[in-house]
Amino acid sequence: MSSILVTRRLPSTVLSKLEPLGTVDLFAGDGAMPQEELRARIAGKDAVVSMLTEQIDKSVLDAGDRLKVVANVAVGFNNIDVAYARQRGVTVTNTPDVLTESVADFTWALILAITRRLSEGERVIRRNAWKGWAFDYMLGTELRGKQLGLVGLGRIGRAVAARAKAFGMTVAYTSRHTQMPGAEAQPLDRLLVTSDVISLHVPLSPETRHLIDKLAFTRMKRSAYLINTSRGPVVDEEALAWALGERLIAGAALDVYENEPIVNPKLLAFENILLVPHLGSGTTETRTAMADLAVRNVVEVLSGRPPLTPVA
Repeated sequence: MSSILVTRRLPSTVLSKLEPLGTVDLFAGDGAMPQEELRARIAGKDAVVSMLTEQIDKSVLDAGDRLKVVANVAVGFNNIDVAYARQRGVTVTNTPDVLTESVADFTWALILAITRRLSEGERVIRRNAWKGWAFDYMLGTELRGKQLGLVGLGRIGRAVAARAKAFGMTVAYTSRHTQMPGAEAQPLDRLLVTSDVISLHVPLSPETRHLIDKLAFTRMKRSAYLINTSRGPVVDEEALAWALGERLIAGAALDVYENEPIVNPKLLAFENILLVPHLGSGTTETRTAMADLAVRNVVEVLSGRPPLTPVA
């Protein structure tokens, strides 16, 4: 019989699929499992179902002396030392596809909210500061006829692009591997110069960390908006605060942050930034599907079969 560590409470209908395999050790605390506790509880486990908040580093993998699979409930896996896991013969899986549509919808929610100043207007109402309708009050920006620039064209990037026509936007993109008919491929430098809304859809890697830095902001239009639903460290938050202070861009909407759950306090001073607590895949249906896929990966590996969605 196997022993499985689950680092966060999951729907009972999902957890029940692990019970035939053996014992399930469920961390019932709030937030991320403390690293010391993770190292202690992973000892003797055959599998771990983890979240992005858990750092599955070398020390954790070494402590998992029987570990066969790490099933991450996320598309991203920058919280896992994948190379070292491979050395140890540990399979790493993620949850692609099942969250694509919900994150794409959410990206457009951010685009609409920041360009039409919805969160700013809602704050006005809450502090009882609205004095009534006025012809030139809190004017936003039209999307029709503008260019949406996608940095990265994976599953989510393509789903975001597919929705652009409904809002009358043209699409440009930068991607190393993927092409999209009906959209214009551009190098990043040109995309930053030409786009009215720039949406980030790249994984976190040494090459993409602080991809959007001070130099990037100086290239963007002063009327442009930055949207980040990818990974927080893709954007240099100090540079973003500087760009907003210098009015180099019109605004930004972030769902992810460099040091989650800490948000750079400099960003809180600006009205033209929408700050959301990592809700991109946050629907009941999608989160359940993510957990279910992670658990099914564990079932497959511990049953001696190939994983459904291994990390390449």
